[in-house]
Amino acid sequence: MPSLLGAPAAFRSAEATASPRSVIPGRQRWDVKLVLGRPRTAEILAAVLRRVPGITEAQANPVTGGLLVRHDARLRATEVGRIVRGTVVRVAENPTGAGRPAAVRSTSAPAPRAGRGPVVRPVLAVGGGVAAGVALIKGSAPSRQLVAVGGVAAATAVILRKAWRGTAGASRDAAGPGAERHPLLEIAGPHRRRLHRAAALSVACQAAEVALGTLLGWTGLVLIKGEAAPLARLGLTTATAQLWGLAGLVAAACAAVAGLSYASNLQWRRLGQDIEHDWRSRTYRHVQHLELGHLEGERTSRVAGALTNDVGQLGAFFAGPANDVLQLATSIALLVPAFLLLAPQIAWIAFLPIPVVAWLSLRHQDRAAAEYADTGERRARLGSQVINSLEAGATVKSSCTEEYEAERVDELSEEVQESTRRADRSTIRHAETVRACTTASMAGTLLVGGRSVLNGTLRFEVFSPLIGLPQMLLMRMSRLGGIADQYQRTLASYDRIQRLRALPVEADGGAGTLDPAEVRGEIVLDRVTFAYPGRPAALEDLSLTIPAGQVTAMVGATGSGKTTVAKLLMRFQDPECGRVLIDGQDVRDLRRHGLRRAIGFVAQDPFLFDGSIADNIRYGSFGASDEEVMRASAMAEAHTFITTLPDGYDTLIGERGAALSGGQRQRIALARAILKDPPVVILDEATSAVDNETEAAIQRTLRGFAADRTMVVIAHRLSTVRHADRIYVMDKGGVVAEQGTHDELLAQHGLYASLWQLQAGELAA
Repeated sequence: MPSLLGAPAAFRSAEATASPRSVIPGRQRWDVKLVLGRPRTAEILAAVLRRVPGITEAQANPVTGGLLVRHDARLRATEVGRIVRGTVVRVAENPTGAGRPAAVRSTSAPAPRAGRGPVVRPVLAVGGGVAAGVALIKGSAPSRQLVAVGGVAAATAVILRKAWRGTAGASRDAAGPGAERHPLLEIAGPHRRRLHRAAALSVACQAAEVALGTLLGWTGLVLIKGEAAPLARLGLTTATAQLWGLAGLVAAACAAVAGLSYASNLQWRRLGQDIEHDWRSRTYRHVQHLELGHLEGERTSRVAGALTNDVGQLGAFFAGPANDVLQLATSIALLVPAFLLLAPQIAWIAFLPIPVVAWLSLRHQDRAAAEYADTGERRARLGSQVINSLEAGATVKSSCTEEYEAERVDELSEEVQESTRRADRSTIRHAETVRACTTASMAGTLLVGGRSVLNGTLRFEVFSPLIGLPQMLLMRMSRLGGIADQYQRTLASYDRIQRLRALPVEADGGAGTLDPAEVRGEIVLDRVTFAYPGRPAALEDLSLTIPAGQVTAMVGATGSGKTTVAKLLMRFQDPECGRVLIDGQDVRDLRRHGLRRAIGFVAQDPFLFDGSIADNIRYGSFGASDEEVMRASAMAEAHTFITTLPDGYDTLIGERGAALSGGQRQRIALARAILKDPPVVILDEATSAVDNETEAAIQRTLRGFAADRTMVVIAHRLSTVRHADRIYVMDKGGVVAEQGTHDELLAQHGLYASLWQLQAGELAA
């Protein structure tokens, strides 16, 4: 990509624009024109941002121009915005990374040494080529061969070193500071023994393939010359005996290749499956124990992506590319010394295409990655448009825009088609170029080797078995770009998984235990202060008492801290100051599971699992009988509508209970809490989606259920709480504005009375 250095200032200013796409506490997304189509610039920008104090993660996408920034919640959004815009401007003014801190430079490009600029490597390469040419023309035969082989090896080393440097930064980032082992070894983890077994089988399989190629070459030699000297020394003196002997050896080699290939592929695939299962299980268990604040701060799709796609990538690398790497390394380790020892005259021409194929493969992979990413982005847009238009069927038809929607899909489909064609042309061109290189290598080997055979410097019985072996290596080299790409993807996936695993889990609290059978249920909030990250205090110096065995209601405006109180009671959050007590014990001194077993919680938007109604009611109380399930559903006024369904309690309700209405979902969740039979029950807008008649019926049944247990009812609808023993009226900032019974609060002619008049249309007496 052309550098912005030397570009007009107006152009650089336009490129350096950055606009926020979404801003939430702890995470921001930006659109940055600078990184569009510039993978290197995207890498540098992300590396610079990651080293800013308070920035925990930065990812820049050169295909979409998107920038993701995760930061410490204590950083204000405006401050992060200044950091992002300033960094984008600095990178635009100096995209090569010069002048950046050494720590940043080390992850992207090595610091230039004094007296050596970017022109040095091409000059050295040209000078080396000229020197090699002079040696080839004027030097002796051995020196010419050594110089030529050395030139091929040097060119290959330069290309591979450049590719390795491109992945080294990713490897260091994935390993993390202070890591002692390479990420791939960390990924393999407890499966080292299977890894070693699979590697040994791959090496043996590749050695068997080389032996098979050599035996086939000897077979051709016997057919042409009537004998193969190495076989004659083994006692097979006639052509027929040698052919039969070779046939047996070829059959054995074929069987060995087939058996070893099967065993090695099976071992690699099992290794990949074991790694995937192991990492998914361990990571999912970790996610299940994350603090709720961290889990809610992560997008569900991202967490699910780490548990599915990223974990799958770890296993896929070991199931495929890792095997290819070993086979490629084994081929090089066997063939290069064999040619140098047996036929140094043709070693240089046999392996001359190696640096060319390596360069072509890596270059093609870089381009293909961008092309496939572009195609994927366009396909995603097309899919999104199709789904949106289908889901909005009623809107489309009522607006008479069927043709308009069809044209939009046609345009997006044409973009996908053109993008796919570009990617296909590039892939086919690369494949045919590699084929041409391998064909040219074979032709050159035949020409140079044939001349050496004719002038007597190379024996035909040596030349014949070796002629076809380099093609095996070259065909494997064509996959080098894909291997490098998969390696980078694996490190990126490992890094995302490690970031997820680095999130803190819930501390179990103190050693105190809470026996639900002995809980009275008195709850006290003692001077509690709590604020969500980056927001004003939701509760400030709040003190209130919820008596045991009574119904206590909390009402008030949205944002007054009612649900926050419920989260503190459940220890989904812990207060910054003050204490939350249950029966005189600080909840932070109790084990979380013991506390939560003693409290039943029904949220305003309850979650139902994809399964039957009975399974959802029984969730958490898995040993409950059918009679107990029906009794709980009857108390929640759910039994009547359940029995009208075709399959009754066995009715499947779909993902998140999609087959049910909001009120039906709430009643099933309420039945789940009733079945749990806890001494403390928290209802957070648990009847907001039911009609007035159903709500009245639920209240009647809950009065019997509430006997001898503590019930906390959070509601906006005051008719829900008018019969509560005590009502707390919350105001903005998490303070108690009023408290008392329904009649007492009406008599105060305050906030509660105003709310009652608005909702019921009745004036306070």
